[in-house]
Amino acid sequence: MIFETHAHYDDEKFDTDRVELLSSMKEAGIGHVINVGANMKGTRESIHLAHEYDFIFAAAGVHPDDAPRMTEADIEELRKYGADPKVVAIGEIGPDYYWEKDPAIREKQIYWWKRQMDLALELDLPVIIHSRDAAEITMEVMKEYATKGIRAVIHCYSYSAEMAKEFVKLGYYIGVGGVVTFKNGRKLQETVCHIPMDRILLETDSPYMAPEPYRGKRNDSRYIPEMVKKIAEIKGISREEVEDITWNNAFDLFRKAKEWNI
Repeated sequence: MIFETHAHYDDEKFDTDRVELLSSMKEAGIGHVINVGANMKGTRESIHLAHEYDFIFAAAGVHPDDAPRMTEADIEELRKYGADPKVVAIGEIGPDYYWEKDPAIREKQIYWWKRQMDLALELDLPVIIHSRDAAEITMEVMKEYATKGIRAVIHCYSYSAEMAKEFVKLGYYIGVGGVVTFKNGRKLQETVCHIPMDRILLETDSPYMAPEPYRGKRNDSRYIPEMVKKIAEIKGISREEVEDITWNNAFDLFRKAKEWNI
């Protein structure tokens, strides 16, 4: 069975067939899914899905695109959600410098990222880190929080294999998605080659970044076997081993999920 650690089934791209699609997951070998909040609305919808479907968990958090508009009231609301038995992480949170060039807005991203990291520590929850074009600040902050005992996955990993090894040394996991199957995905393929299997998590970021041969289409968890196949090829192990190891990795990080393992 496959543990999908990062999807967005609350996205409007699933409005036409969400029920049918989610109902097909178990038959497709998808044992669990974490639906990840990108903003407060998405967090609420993720929790709703988690309570509607026994195999779905939720992550509560605000993505850097929306983080600069956060308030303390949002932190209080996230604190309340953190007590929900099906909320297994705070995320996705972090820095995104790809679009945002204004230093003042970037500072707000970092402030609210850290506020959510502090909340995760308070709630004893891991964090799901979004980081794009922000390698230096991500490493700086994650080193700081490693000393505080934060548990984390670097979602949709896009930096070098050398940096991935540093994150692994800090105790973090690396999220591997559809890019690993791309012809131009050499950087992620090298990362998978150079980090241990016990630090890899499977994810899609659905509805985005579908793997080959579905690239360009709406992504969903049923395409994860394509990633499993590629990781097995890189690591020289069986697909079953990839599924089993990443399944255990997910439960090691998202500890609250163990109570719901079916």
